[in-house]
Amino acid sequence: MSAVADTPIDAVARSRADGPAPVSQSASREPRRAIDASRGPRRGRSYGALDLGTNNCRLLIAHPGSQGFVIVDAYSRVVRLGEGLLESGRLSDAAMDRTVKALAACAEKLARRDVRLTRNVATEACRRAANGVRFVERVYAETGIALDVISAAEEARLAVLGCQTLIDTAGPPALVFDIGGGSSELMLVSPQAEAGGQPAILDWVSLPWGVVSLAETEPQWPRADDRAAAYARMLGQVAPLLDRFAARLAMRHVQAVQLLGTSGTITTLASVELGLPGYDRRRVDGCAVDTDAMIRLCRSIAARSVEDRARIACVGADRAELIVAGCAILEAILVRWPGGQVRVADRGIREGILRSLMGRDGVWTAAS
Repeated sequence: MSAVADTPIDAVARSRADGPAPVSQSASREPRRAIDASRGPRRGRSYGALDLGTNNCRLLIAHPGSQGFVIVDAYSRVVRLGEGLLESGRLSDAAMDRTVKALAACAEKLARRDVRLTRNVATEACRRAANGVRFVERVYAETGIALDVISAAEEARLAVLGCQTLIDTAGPPALVFDIGGGSSELMLVSPQAEAGGQPAILDWVSLPWGVVSLAETEPQWPRADDRAAAYARMLGQVAPLLDRFAARLAMRHVQAVQLLGTSGTITTLASVELGLPGYDRRRVDGCAVDTDAMIRLCRSIAARSVEDRARIACVGADRAELIVAGCAILEAILVRWPGGQVRVADRGIREGILRSLMGRDGVWTAAS
């Protein structure tokens, strides 16, 4: 399912038929006009990238720089848009209200920064919900933000594009994984880029489990033995899907892979493993963590009560209820492709959007 607000729907339909995924121009209640590319690139222009996921609403505003781009503003809010979706099949009124409020804050930032070109994407929650189209229409009416409900394939492509520079070009194929709120994507990526610098995705899969959807299959058990059993059930939901994907990779004669993870789950767990007193993107983005150590950490966190998890530095109350589901998905991946290290990316869809927009304007310079 894909939906965009009711203007400029004709232009969006044409762009889908003729070329790459559409760009939404919106920064306030008045829709922004597309910039005329014939005027030539302007390196001082600001670009916006908004990623509305099942759990988070995140925005980046940046302008081109000598090493990729320079971030000038950012916003992140836990909105839990997909809360209760697994059971009801619909976005709840409370979840939509929270999300619209966050998107209104994003619209204000875009307007204040005079951002004329943005792409605003929504993922699994809006893809899956029966009332997803109505929600997209409401967002446009109340905030001026035109959401593009992208496919799982486009979500995977943007995630890889955003963290491509962390792939070791001298190594084996990269297994890039993005643990989301409503789904998780795994992509097998060639270490060598295609002509033009684009990543070569050799195979990919979208799992129907993310931290929100998987967490909602289990309550917050107060007893330790119940928590252990629940964690085992979560692993059991994910592992068979990974086995099938691994069988596909075996048919490609893929043996060794380099692991690269992007998402709030792995960045949070990496910060805990590093012993940081608070989250520090400079320490986390691009770091490499021993996979066995990460598995032990996942199991340790899963064994704790929600109150104990909330007291862990870099986890906190916001992630305490969902982190165990993320641990289960991460452990299932690391057990299926064992050994060595996993590299951690605090970058993904939003960075992929910015790279795409700047590339179209001719102002993208690949970062090291």
